[in-house]
Amino acid sequence: MKDIWTQNYPSGVPADITDEAQRYDSLPALFEESCRQFADNVAFSSMGTRITYAELDALTRQFAAWLQTVGVQKGDRVALMMPNLLTYPVCMFGAMRAGAVVVNTNPLYTPSELAHQLADSGAQTLIIAENFAHTLEPVLHKTDVQHIVLATLGDLLGPLKGVITNFAARYIKKLVHRYTLPNVVPLKQALALGRTASYTRPTLTHDDLALLQYTGGTTGVAKGAMLSHGNMVSNVCQAHAWVRPYLKPGQECVVTALPLYHVFALTANCLTFIKLGGRNILIADARNIAGFVKTLAHERFTALTGVNTLFNALLNNPGFASLDFSSLKATLGGGMAVQPVIAERWLKVTGHPIAQAYGLTEASPAVSLNPLDRTDFDGSIGMPVPSTDIAIRDDDGNDVRQGQSGEICIRGPQVTRGYWNRPEETALVFDSDGYLHTGDIGYINERGYLFINDRKKDMIIVSGFNVYPNEVEAAAMQHPGVLEAAAVGVPDERSGETVKLFVVRKDPNLTEAEVIKHCRNLLTGYKAPKHVEFRDDLPHNNVGKILRRELRDADASAANQHAA
Repeated sequence: MKDIWTQNYPSGVPADITDEAQRYDSLPALFEESCRQFADNVAFSSMGTRITYAELDALTRQFAAWLQTVGVQKGDRVALMMPNLLTYPVCMFGAMRAGAVVVNTNPLYTPSELAHQLADSGAQTLIIAENFAHTLEPVLHKTDVQHIVLATLGDLLGPLKGVITNFAARYIKKLVHRYTLPNVVPLKQALALGRTASYTRPTLTHDDLALLQYTGGTTGVAKGAMLSHGNMVSNVCQAHAWVRPYLKPGQECVVTALPLYHVFALTANCLTFIKLGGRNILIADARNIAGFVKTLAHERFTALTGVNTLFNALLNNPGFASLDFSSLKATLGGGMAVQPVIAERWLKVTGHPIAQAYGLTEASPAVSLNPLDRTDFDGSIGMPVPSTDIAIRDDDGNDVRQGQSGEICIRGPQVTRGYWNRPEETALVFDSDGYLHTGDIGYINERGYLFINDRKKDMIIVSGFNVYPNEVEAAAMQHPGVLEAAAVGVPDERSGETVKLFVVRKDPNLTEAEVIKHCRNLLTGYKAPKHVEFRDDLPHNNVGKILRRELRDADASAANQHAA
């Protein structure tokens, strides 16, 4: 089946990236090459401050040297817990250059979630933004953390701007809560000490771990996907090979609104654009859409990545349509299905298409991409990236016919070796021939384009018929009075399950009957929602994906209480 998609690749995209990936023994090797090649280019910018590749090279080397002075060795886990700040790439690449395994940690974790991840990973060093230090305090004793590096919002912004930013964060916006933590080392102090310390570059190979990237936990307890340097280097080379026909080395600028601690932004924005010698515009708080749009008004950006909910929020901001999109070359959507109505509005407003992509944590994450200039949005999640095999299999593990739906299974150099300290769960998701079962249902068409129906666990079965929430949500979103929608299955005496739709209204006068009638006009009867619940907002994960499981659980809990 592989020849189907490679024959339809965009011009200039190779079928295999093995030789290119073998050029680098590790992510630090790839990083160091770009720092030499693009030394004078700006690598990252945040809040009006820019750092060049040469400056980033020096800062990461200093942090690596400091880590080595406190005893961090190759293979030790170093956790990072901060939003998109200049300190993030400095600490991440510094840890990797010291040979450590980076454990990306969601700053919005609760204390119990944080304790689980730190204890599970065995991290002994934690770099944490002071805004979240209060989360660590009550659970520190449950972890193995011995070294705490404290970062501030103003670090690396310069003396005056840094002081002003920290004052505003602490005393005006009150973002920093009271906390007490022992033996804390300010990041600035660590960098200063590292400036005079000796640094020894560790020997790294493709087999060494680069990241413990924890799954979102939306289907259970978060698990650490072991992503090696080989996995990550391969995926960067796969993504780079795909975008190279469209983007020019040293000339691109990508907007990084999705959090860098999430593997989508980490690979698509940070790592891929470092290989390109491009600049990352870091957005520390993408939930502040007005501030986000204000930042974009002062930048000439050439690329932007996001999820459907982010695109929707931007399109609904009154200032977004007036931005200058003349330099925009690529918009990449992933993390969740991009709804056709959002893609259509994006093309109309910006003049540029959204290229939908597909990936998962266990694949570093890129699995498939659409050509960046494709304007005929048909819901495809693209063609498998170079050096990637795709199989569509039924519940018995048999390959299905082309065009038939089944579970998407993947194999390639970017796929994890398994879950950290969880051999049983690793065995459950891998076939004997090395394919990873993704839990997503989809199919491949005659041109090699991959389509995803939905998550296997989210599928609703109405009287024996499969209903995919994505399809119901896409139909609902075509109503002008709907801002957001999420479909879940709820128990039904007659049909086993039926569709319930949760809606955030754009029009406050929108009624349940109007929503149901609208959906029935677009969907077969059994797919249309029988119940509609209006909410002020919907639960989202850290990149904006709607958490259907939380809605199902809340609905089931309410039903049980009512029955009691």
